[in-house]
Amino acid sequence: MAEENTIDFDKEMVGTIDVPEADQIDLEKLTAWFEANVEDFSGPIRYSKFKGGQSNPTYRIDTPGASYVLRRQPFGKLLPSAHAVDREYKAMTGLYPTGFPVPRTYGLCEDTDVIGAKFFVMSMADGRSLWNGALPGVDPADRLEIYNAMIDTMADLHTKNPDDIGLGDFGKPTDYCARQIGRWTKQYKLSETEHQPKMERLIEWLPETIPPQHESSVVHGDYRLDNMIFHKTENRVIAVLDWELSTLGDPIADFSYLMLNWHNPSDGRAGLLDLDLAELGIPTQEEAVERYVARTGYPVPPMDWYFAYNLFRLAGIMQGIKKRVIDGTASSAHAKSMSERVTPLIERAHAFAVDAGMPA
Repeated sequence: MAEENTIDFDKEMVGTIDVPEADQIDLEKLTAWFEANVEDFSGPIRYSKFKGGQSNPTYRIDTPGASYVLRRQPFGKLLPSAHAVDREYKAMTGLYPTGFPVPRTYGLCEDTDVIGAKFFVMSMADGRSLWNGALPGVDPADRLEIYNAMIDTMADLHTKNPDDIGLGDFGKPTDYCARQIGRWTKQYKLSETEHQPKMERLIEWLPETIPPQHESSVVHGDYRLDNMIFHKTENRVIAVLDWELSTLGDPIADFSYLMLNWHNPSDGRAGLLDLDLAELGIPTQEEAVERYVARTGYPVPPMDWYFAYNLFRLAGIMQGIKKRVIDGTASSAHAKSMSERVTPLIERAHAFAVDAGMPA
């Protein structure tokens, strides 16, 4: 799992914009690649850029007969192992034949001479993009079904045998959290712009206190409401998106990242803190855990340590964005506001770590 950042709290992938000059690609070369690699392709190509996609710039590709999505690495210098679109491609290619809800993949291009960066092409999921965790305008029964579908879909991912779906070599199955802490510590240090004493404390404490990993599965790494597409009229997931942080690892670390939304501010994003969940029809954290356990059979321990770990990881990701803002290579207008979240994330991670037993 190796990406600098995919987690974009302000992502607005529901709309597209004209492609900015800095993000334009050679349509003649792209058309030739489509002709050679995409089944039943027939041009000409028109393209636009999705508003979000902070990590990997994402385009809508329209032809007279079909629409596709293209995700590429950013142009310019990248951190080591960052923005590995080949990981996204491999995860979805392995999962699609199993019936798990992911887009169909059409091809991966590792030749940077085609458009200037590695990229892959997938089908475009035609459904609902939901961004606000409170689901305004949705009745309570539908809210409950949407949240249950989100939990069940994650449980189904975590109970698939990686060896059975061609993903047995997708990462090391053990010591997931230790490897993640090491990776994000390294990425944070490579992007560091100021000294953060509480981050240094987390870097020391987290590796010494890792809970035992009881299971291994494919983990998504950024699983939340706005990284999935729901059916237009039914409360079911038709596509889970943004797989660049996926790998083999600890499903509880993945699940606890989703559960962190119950502790995140309810500010119009995925956070649920301070909402009246019973009135809205949204399950409590305890009810969500119970549903996940019933579907997977996996033990779910107290999650303060995992919350600290996930917020530490987010801080490392946001620090990468902050560095790219400073360097002038961030691809989204939201990047500056995202970069300002590094210190608040560190503060929250530190607080959860203290709750989990770290000496204050």
